[in-house]
Amino acid sequence: MKRRLEYLPVALAVGGFLAISFVACVAWDAIFPEWAMRGAWAPFLPGFEWLSVGSFFLGLAETFAYGFWFALVIPAARWLNGRLVDVAPVSPA
Repeated sequence: MKRRLEYLPVALAVGGFLAISFVACVAWDAIFPEWAMRGAWAPFLPGFEWLSVGSFFLGLAETFAYGFWFALVIPAARWLNGRLVDVAPVSPA
């Protein structure tokens, strides 16, 4: 069975993954400040400053939005490829 790989579920999954990664990075930086990673990802998050509640939620929203941006690869690949993506059917439990 061939099904299309839909944009929205992929975008939500990638956005959720990036948001969870952002929270993990902030926690890591708070626990281990000598090994802080914020210098690496702060340039990708406009308006984010270390660390206030508003800035944390801004960074969380921005990373989630990046997930939607990255998920544009799916329709672009489908358009460039011109064929369906093979997806194994999921059987109900």
